[in-house]
Amino acid sequence: MLKELQCSIFRGGTSKGVFIKEEELPENKEERDQILLRIMGSPDERQIDGLGGAVSTTSKVAIISKESENDWDVNYTFAQVQIDKPFVSYAGNCGNISSAVGVFALENKMVGITSPITTVRVYNTNTKKMIHEHIPTPNGEITYEGDFAISGVPGTGSKIELEFLNPEGSFTGKLLPTGQTKDVLSIEGFGDIAVSIVDAANPLVYIKAEDIGFTGTESASDIDAKPENLELLEKIRGEAAVKMGLINVWQEGATVTPGVPKMTIIASAQDYTTDSGKEIAASDYNLSMRMMSMQKAHKTIALTGALCTAAACAIPGTIPNEVLGNENVKNEIVLGHSDGTISVAMKYKNEDGKIKIESVSSHRTARKIMTGTVYYKG
Repeated sequence: MLKELQCSIFRGGTSKGVFIKEEELPENKEERDQILLRIMGSPDERQIDGLGGAVSTTSKVAIISKESENDWDVNYTFAQVQIDKPFVSYAGNCGNISSAVGVFALENKMVGITSPITTVRVYNTNTKKMIHEHIPTPNGEITYEGDFAISGVPGTGSKIELEFLNPEGSFTGKLLPTGQTKDVLSIEGFGDIAVSIVDAANPLVYIKAEDIGFTGTESASDIDAKPENLELLEKIRGEAAVKMGLINVWQEGATVTPGVPKMTIIASAQDYTTDSGKEIAASDYNLSMRMMSMQKAHKTIALTGALCTAAACAIPGTIPNEVLGNENVKNEIVLGHSDGTISVAMKYKNEDGKIKIESVSSHRTARKIMTGTVYYKG
């Protein structure tokens, strides 16, 4: 017997997901997770029997409700649905999906529209952090038209500003989860490697590209083409998760905490060609980064990863700070990824030698793709 619920599909930044009002789902977590797996078509590497797109950036769900008691507008829970495993992860947030949450709230009349900009105050339940989304609403109307382009998405759209407030310790409660700007991890079959673990908007683990024989200009397909690359990067990510106290042995990483910390490779700015063939000059950006997502190379960049990296640049002694150069740290950092660049602004202050990140922000586009009924097996 088929069951049904109402949902929408939105593209948010360089991700796409299913958006559902919380009232459509049961309160019981196990029941809810089973429904999410069924509507996305998991576990199946093709997700052929559901709405999932068979890659991590399109196997995402946003669960949203109107807030009536607190000083914000909507509550938003992010769910990463595993593609080939019967597992739903609520660890961390997706910044790209976040960029469509405010628009979904406006479309569903959870928030009143003002002109020319409507600010939607979003509380992310995964990180217990606030996001202010500044959405163009000329003449009091939602618009998806605009001239703003982002790398990894064809065409242009309306420019949405996402401001992540007090992003420190979004997952661990601390900007530096281990208390150190750098740690040395012992990696099975490889040896020792220096890493930085930083938690702002989402926790990331950073390594220098040169330390694993990379240049930092590799494409996502280059990284994925060699199984030994994926194995080494997952070992490092897993050992970082052990260091953070999330798991007991690195092998548990892919099943217990597959989404965090996010593995990130850092290098200095260099000329390179994107996966789509665009030439990027070293002068176009400040720092190179390549991210992993669910044990595969990210085709573009996780927005929360870009935000965390900007914050990490402001912390003397971290790998991003050292590669960038402390003297080059500004309130705006441009990052180069495998399909282009992204600009991140931040507000921070130095309190007696301790860096305090007040906010990090960037711009995305978002678009409603469909609204309707999804049917799933009961």
